[in-house]
Amino acid sequence: MPYPHNLSTAKQVEAIVRAEGATPATVGVIEGKVHVGLSSQELERLAVCKSSLKVSHRDLPYVTGKGLTGGTTVSATMMAAHRAGIHVFVTGGIGGVHRGGENSLDISADLTELGRTPIAVVSAGVKSILDIGRTLEFLETQGVCVATYGPSRSFPAFFSPQSGFTSPCQVGNPEEAAALIACALSLDVQSGVLLAVPIPEEQAAAGQLIEAAIQAALSEASAKGITGRDVTPFILQMVNELTEGKSLLANIALIHNNAKVGGQIACALSKQMTARRSRGNTHQRRKPPPDPEIVVIGGINVDFIAKGKTKELLFGRTNAGSVCQSFGGVGRNIADSLSRLGRSPLFISATGADSHSQAVLKYCKHMDTSGVLRIAEQNTATYCAVINESGELSLGLGDMEVHQQITEQYVSQFEKQLLSATLVCLDGNIPVPTIDYVCSITGRHNINVWYEPTDSDKASKPFLSDAWKSLSYSSPNMAELCTMNKTLGFPTPDVLPNSLEEMLSVAVALSRPLLEHVHCLVVTLGAGGVLVCGERDAGSVNLQPRKQKRKRQLCAVHYPALTVTAEETMNVSGAGDSLAGALMAGILQQRDTDSCVRMGLLAARLSLASSHPISPTLTSDSVDPNKAPQYWPKPRFIGIN
Repeated sequence: MPYPHNLSTAKQVEAIVRAEGATPATVGVIEGKVHVGLSSQELERLAVCKSSLKVSHRDLPYVTGKGLTGGTTVSATMMAAHRAGIHVFVTGGIGGVHRGGENSLDISADLTELGRTPIAVVSAGVKSILDIGRTLEFLETQGVCVATYGPSRSFPAFFSPQSGFTSPCQVGNPEEAAALIACALSLDVQSGVLLAVPIPEEQAAAGQLIEAAIQAALSEASAKGITGRDVTPFILQMVNELTEGKSLLANIALIHNNAKVGGQIACALSKQMTARRSRGNTHQRRKPPPDPEIVVIGGINVDFIAKGKTKELLFGRTNAGSVCQSFGGVGRNIADSLSRLGRSPLFISATGADSHSQAVLKYCKHMDTSGVLRIAEQNTATYCAVINESGELSLGLGDMEVHQQITEQYVSQFEKQLLSATLVCLDGNIPVPTIDYVCSITGRHNINVWYEPTDSDKASKPFLSDAWKSLSYSSPNMAELCTMNKTLGFPTPDVLPNSLEEMLSVAVALSRPLLEHVHCLVVTLGAGGVLVCGERDAGSVNLQPRKQKRKRQLCAVHYPALTVTAEETMNVSGAGDSLAGALMAGILQQRDTDSCVRMGLLAARLSLASSHPISPTLTSDSVDPNKAPQYWPKPRFIGIN
């Protein structure tokens, strides 16, 4: 479709899907990155790009490897949508067996993709320039369920409601279509469903006129030697010219109609799958669980911790040490900590559907993991940390690709829980568009968000846009705090200080610009303790969730760390997450700032001395400052101008 019709149609289709209550996610490839969901700027960029390619399944490795841009065909879009956990895909028409395909073997990859990818494709049938009869035969061979949507079983021919062929199945409304898709998914047949939606009669172009134009275009293509992927765009362009634009108008009309029907089917499918899960999880009527007080969105990993027996590890050879497996991921760790401290957070994440996933979810049975998406074609995230005798990290390796599946589209399914929460926690593993989406809706509804940066590379994510202005809390270390400032264009030191006094001075200076919008920063200083920066309140920092932004006096309070010897240190991967989780628990209990921070310090010490990122011995009593036999030095107050 030529510009600007392609751009306006894409925007109209997204608006139609939203109007039906579903969430649209346009698919495309931009500079080698497959996008499931495009912003307005990305849509326009793709629409006007003169070097844009037509990207089929086979082209994805080349296009992504070369960093190229293109629009995805049905086959490539199906694959991307399935990887993102989407069950319904709307298009104009699918490819098929080309006329003369019995000799040329020119068969669209759309058909083989339908035979191996479990997703429902809503289209106006097979493009009318193709051999519809042979296409239906090929789909039968591939095991694809084909159904006409509407009162008739007549299979549509793109521009015409009738093709002269009938579908093996028929569904009359969104609920019947959704039931068909749900059954296909539950049977795990590993093939798609093709729902053929006839173009509305009143909008269909004159069949004889378009068919005559198609025949003329086919003859012209043959005479010019046009073959393969170039045939379809050539014929559609020529048909549009011969029909004086009537075929383009009909094309747009059928796409609009497919979008409306697809949105209705997607909503019906969501309701039916929710009902099925509900029936599968209970044998008697029970009250629905209350909305969670806190929602955590982030990574879930299987961790392997290798600890050497010497202070210096020698790379390139085997070092003596011990190796243990545990379950981590920043988001998982924080949700685990909160769960052990008597809160009931909803945890949203993504894993593969493999043995690692089974093991970690079994370990997390004390948590609410109903928001964890399991994806058959992905590996569960794994992380390997090599630490020396003193517990310092020497090397870390991670396979975190599955965390890119924690998409805006997936998280939006939990919008009701997000909007009812007192606190939402995000970790830096999740994609930038997901962070932007959560910050957008929580910002509009004045819901407090805690950002745990994860590492210095990922710390920048909310600060790439105005999303950071919706954050209430963040818990960076010094390197992550530098990244946040650098992303916003503020000056940062070339080298981080070593002495405690210099660290406190630099941490206060780096925190100051962020506190223009962020309610409170908890800066972790390693062995130097914790610096809490925020609104001054009775000689301390006000940690309680804010109800609205206002002008305020600022200050910082420094809390020394609790001593943990090198011999006691078993694991350094969860101390910061334990600190953050216990701090959140204290805030939700409306404890004073000193008590909240001391809960966090006690939880961090338990983590350091445990082989697990979150100590299994973590309980509300074990981190209660009033019950722990511990000398607490007086916190140091620091004013901020």
